[in-house]
Amino acid sequence: MKTKTFLILEDGHIFSGIGIGSPREVISEIVFNTSMTGYPEILTDPSYAGQAVCMTYPLIGNYGICYEDRQSNQVWPDALIAREFSRTFSNFRSQDSIQNYLKSYDIPAIEGIDTRALAKVLREHGTMNGMVTTNSNYDLSQIIPKLKKHKNQYPVRKVTCSKKQIFEGTGFKVALMDFGAKKNIVDSLRQLGCEVTIYPAFTKAEEIFSDKPDGIILSNGPGDPREYTDIVREVRKIYDFDIPVFAICLGHQLMALAAGLRVRKMKYGHRGANHPVRNQDTGRVSITSQNHGYVVDSASMDERIAVPSYINVNDNSIEGLKYVDRNIVTVQFHPEASPGPQDTRNLFNRFIEMMGGHVYA
Repeated sequence: MKTKTFLILEDGHIFSGIGIGSPREVISEIVFNTSMTGYPEILTDPSYAGQAVCMTYPLIGNYGICYEDRQSNQVWPDALIAREFSRTFSNFRSQDSIQNYLKSYDIPAIEGIDTRALAKVLREHGTMNGMVTTNSNYDLSQIIPKLKKHKNQYPVRKVTCSKKQIFEGTGFKVALMDFGAKKNIVDSLRQLGCEVTIYPAFTKAEEIFSDKPDGIILSNGPGDPREYTDIVREVRKIYDFDIPVFAICLGHQLMALAAGLRVRKMKYGHRGANHPVRNQDTGRVSITSQNHGYVVDSASMDERIAVPSYINVNDNSIEGLKYVDRNIVTVQFHPEASPGPQDTRNLFNRFIEMMGGHVYA
């Protein structure tokens, strides 16, 4: 039986469609992703904690779910929105349908709405909160104040690991700060022979230093980096310590804040697998995977602290920083993802070189 389901935005826009997955009601921040593929990775990316994701590509689920592609062992978005969910799937690696997968994790989903119209609303008016509900007797006078009041507060608490984890290797020892780290970050490092130790987000810098790592990675993750003042204090200690650092996405923003730069909220963010960035040293343009709603404020840049290493070709926003007099490199995009498919994977090789090693291509 098909269940009529509604998406209600805080500005009063209402979209109606058919419910898929869990019938429960959710309030969440509504964002859109322009990727044509990669929905299993999106569903399991901890950076989406506290958000409901609208996929602008019209057909989602056609190649099913392969558990090997998951970036964590949990589904993180509050809800998934699509024009159509495929009723059949075809892929020699697939193990489940997207419908069953969503149901097994109690995730609401809605199909049958004009997702490109929704994306245009979000582009024109900015990211906003919304509700997915099966209640046809909704009362906007009660719902809209709830939507405007809703905040995705401190989601790093939800996604970080609870204790230190060690993945053995024969090469450099890397400390990975887990603000919502994707599995591919660990995999990329281990493919280069690294021993990876994952630390919970709230680990004191002194504990990491006492383990004597060769380098530190600050991971991706969800939420407003300006809210994480306690984490920024520890990152400042890492900034002041003489050790190679590679930071990705949220980690990139946290390092900027720790160094005294500013971060601002974007109107609707960058989410997709087709974002072009230009290397400022070489002029080469790479296609990158991105998922962020905040960005380092270019108006706060101080060349005595850092200089941009990558710039977004579409909007000229900062996509990477090289820190002056520090062995620190940070990027806003995801080099562990495969949109290009491996346009920026060389950044992990560069991290190995920052630690004193060499990778032969």
